[in-house]
Amino acid sequence: MSAVFAATRAELTKIVTLRTVWIVTGVILALHLLVSYANVGINIEAVRAITPDGMIELFADDPQPANRAIVDFLVASSFQMGLFLPGLGAVIAGQEFRTPQLGQTLLAVPRRGRLIVAKTVAATVYLLFVAVVVAGVSTAFMYAAVRDWNPGLLVSPGAWVGQGKFVAFAVLTGLISFAITVIARSTLTGVAVTVGLIAVTMTQLLAVFSPALDALFPLSAGRNLLLNPVENTLSAGPGHAMVVLVAWPLVTTVVAAFLLARRDAR
Repeated sequence: MSAVFAATRAELTKIVTLRTVWIVTGVILALHLLVSYANVGINIEAVRAITPDGMIELFADDPQPANRAIVDFLVASSFQMGLFLPGLGAVIAGQEFRTPQLGQTLLAVPRRGRLIVAKTVAATVYLLFVAVVVAGVSTAFMYAAVRDWNPGLLVSPGAWVGQGKFVAFAVLTGLISFAITVIARSTLTGVAVTVGLIAVTMTQLLAVFSPALDALFPLSAGRNLLLNPVENTLSAGPGHAMVVLVAWPLVTTVVAAFLLARRDAR
């Protein structure tokens, strides 16, 4: 156990000292700040216009119960940034294969099983950190809108559960890209496969013709887990979605571990 901990600490140190990782992280957070800032004025006006019976129009001509709509919007604002975290997972994994660093890593940690566990845990920790920051930014900007109305809504059980689901989605989808990149030994390939998986959901073709198949893709599972079925057409329930989101990184990580054990480092 101590050997795994030491290897994990070394991998995490490697991640946080990579300039590319910080650049990608900075771009994601800057984009989230920009989008959140663009929406905060609209949200403030919508909260001020909440009707006496508790209805809000976050979107024109779409009145909804204020408490539910604000929590849904809070989670959705985090969710949209979750689309970019798989790219961060690919960058974390791909840096190892741009230089002879993998060979040096294998000399330090020759047991491939221990190495993949350490890499996966380190990537999980970093992705968790970024996901929590994203959720925190969403909450901070929403607080600016609701502070004079109902600031306690942002720490209600619904808000905690919604943001917790987002964090789980963000970490698990980031680990999928991480594992795919280890399998392919190429950041570009990892990003390309991730974009392909996202595109399948974004086109909504499978959702129309085969909802059951659509529900097996990671982004579709994220939609099914996080979005409100009253306002969105979903292809499965949240329980099914969580199983899918756990199965993808589990299977791809097992494949990555097998291939890492079989291949020579190059």
